[in-house]
Amino acid sequence: MLLNALLIAVREIRRNLMRSFLTVIGIVIGVGAVITMVTLGQAATESIRAQISKIGSNLLVLRPGESWMSRNAPKFTLRDVDAIRYQVPGIRDIAPIVGTTVRVVYKESDRSTSIQGTTTHYFSIANWELSLGRFFNEKEVTDGATVAVIGETVRRELFGEGMNPIGELIRIGKFNAQVIGVTAVKGQSGFGSDLDDNIIVPYTTLIQRQTGLQKERYVTQVMISGEEGYPGINIVADVSSLMRERRNIVSNENDNFNVFDSQQLAETMSSSTRVMTSLLGAVAGVSLLVGGIGIMNIMLVSVTERTREIGIRLAIGARAHEVLLQFLVEAVTLSCVGGLSGIALAYGLCHALVKTVGVSFTFNAPINLIAFLFSAAIGILFGFMPARRAAALDPIDALRYE
Repeated sequence: MLLNALLIAVREIRRNLMRSFLTVIGIVIGVGAVITMVTLGQAATESIRAQISKIGSNLLVLRPGESWMSRNAPKFTLRDVDAIRYQVPGIRDIAPIVGTTVRVVYKESDRSTSIQGTTTHYFSIANWELSLGRFFNEKEVTDGATVAVIGETVRRELFGEGMNPIGELIRIGKFNAQVIGVTAVKGQSGFGSDLDDNIIVPYTTLIQRQTGLQKERYVTQVMISGEEGYPGINIVADVSSLMRERRNIVSNENDNFNVFDSQQLAETMSSSTRVMTSLLGAVAGVSLLVGGIGIMNIMLVSVTERTREIGIRLAIGARAHEVLLQFLVEAVTLSCVGGLSGIALAYGLCHALVKTVGVSFTFNAPINLIAFLFSAAIGILFGFMPARRAAALDPIDALRYE
C-alpha cells in the first residue's frame, strides 16, 4: 500500500511539475542555506584554530605593556625568564626573544625584515619545521655564533627561486651571518602577518653584535609552552602573579605587561564563530517553515481539485486512513525532493564560497542528514492537515462536488 501511495504521489508531482517546483523552492532554499551556513561556520572555526596553531601549540606569550600595542613599557630580563622556568608549574619549555627590525643584504638584494634572537627551545615551542638545513644548537647559542635560520619569504626575496642558500653569508644589520637553515612555509598568521618573513639567530649573537649590552632589560617577549593537559589559565595566573612581584607592581596599579594565551584565544574566537553560525542557521531555517506552509497550501488546493477522485475511492471501499496516507506521502515526497535538491544546492554553494572565504570545505554528513530529516518532518507536519481533511470527506458529498 505504501509503495502504491508513493507511485501515485510521483505521478501527481510529474503531472504538475511547475507547481511542484514552486512548492518545494522554499524547502530547497531553506535546506541549502542551513547546510551552507553551518558548513562554512564550522570551516571558519577550524581555520581559526589552524591559524592560531601556526604560532605554537598550547602557547603563551609574555610581552611588556598592558596590551600588544603598548609602547615604552619595561622589557624583561633573563632572570625573569629563569624565575618563570623554575617557579611556575605546568611549563614544558620557555624561550626568551630579543626582537628588532633590521636591513638584510645579500649581494645586490636587500630587504627590511624582523629578526628574533632566541634559544633552541623556540623552534619546538613555535612549531617550526625545516625545509632546508638545520636549526642552531646550544653551543652556538652559548658561543654567540654568527649563524641564521631564515624564513621562506626572506629566502625567496634575497636568493630568488630555486637557489639553495645554505652556507651563504648575508649581512644582517651590523654583522655577517651564515645561513644554516630555511624554515618550512607557514604562511599568514591569524593576525595577518607573514610568518615566513623573519630571521632567527641565537639571542647572544643579536645582543653582542647588534643591540649591545648597555642594558639588562632587553628581552622583548617570552614564549612559554605549557604541558599537555595543564590548564593554560593557571599558567597565565601564576606568570602574572610572579611578574607583578618581580616588577614591584602594587595592588592598586595595573599590570605593565600582558600574557597572550593562544588556547584561550582560539576557544573565544571559535565560540564567537559558533554563535554566529547558529544565528545564521536559525535565520536560514525560517525558509524551511515558509516552505512547509507552501506545501500545506498546495496540498489543500490538491485536495480541493481531487475531491471527486477521493469520493470515488471512498465509495469503492478505500478506508479513511488509506486516503490520509496517500496525501501524507505526497507531502513528504515533495519535501524530500526539496531536501535532496537543497543538499545538492548547498554542496555547490560551499564549493563556490570556500574559495572566496578562504577556508577548506569538508562534507559534513551529520548536518546533511539532519537537514534532510528535518525537511521530511516538515512534510509530515504541514501535510497532515490537508491529508486529514481529505480523509474526513463524506463520499456522497465528494461525488457531488463540481
